[in-house]
Amino acid sequence: MSPQVKKYTENQEQIATFANALGHPVRVAILELLSSQSCCYHGDLSEELPIANSTLSQHLKVLKDAGLIQGDINPPKTKYCINRQNYAFASKLFSGFLQIVW
Repeated sequence: MSPQVKKYTENQEQIATFANALGHPVRVAILELLSSQSCCYHGDLSEELPIANSTLSQHLKVLKDAGLIQGDINPPKTKYCINRQNYAFASKLFSGFLQIVW
């Protein structure tokens, strides 16, 4: 079997990962809510957003897997924060990508 040739750069793959995580309005709303906090959010985000807890958990998992948030997303312990380092990296990648496209 021949080795698989990588077709995309790491930056292309990372942009796609971040874009996928941002690809639903609930996840964008979650990030906006978390970014408005002065510290990590403790509590039930379903009280802040019009969404069921089970669906919210799925969206939080996508954001966490993409590295845009961090914290404990398993009830009853809940703590959510923007991953500032990865968020800044995503911003830099998107900025560079959008400059190329335009």
